[in-house]
Amino acid sequence: MQSNDARMLLHCAVPTAVAGVVAAVISAVFAGAKGAVGAAAGALVVILFMGLGLYVLQRTARSFPHLFQAMGLLLYTTQILLLFVVLVVFRDTTLFDTKTFAFTLLGGTIVWVAAQGRAHLKAKIMYVEPSSGSGEKASAT
Repeated sequence: MQSNDARMLLHCAVPTAVAGVVAAVISAVFAGAKGAVGAAAGALVVILFMGLGLYVLQRTARSFPHLFQAMGLLLYTTQILLLFVVLVVFRDTTLFDTKTFAFTLLGGTIVWVAAQGRAHLKAKIMYVEPSSGSGEKASAT
């Protein structure tokens, strides 16, 4: 993983984790221990799904740049479908409060996407490789 990819992952995961902690505290106050567990589980699911998705997307962009846009669309569609499957699977669980789980999934996803957008705007990714000292011309990427 390149340093800008790791930085992007960090800039997305940290705000989502902070939002998950805030959601767990609020859920603990209003829904008790099961609410806190549900919020923590929701935040963990978002970080795992979105983090894995970002990793796959960055890897695809490096290996197959011509498939980047299609892969991004496929990836985000798959993530939303998998999140729906997770909601359906844990619909009747008694391990945690399902409402706090669902709201934390929604909130965590919104925080992740907003943080990813901000990280992309602030990233200083070169679109032209600087020329090496050996007299070669710079190539566009």
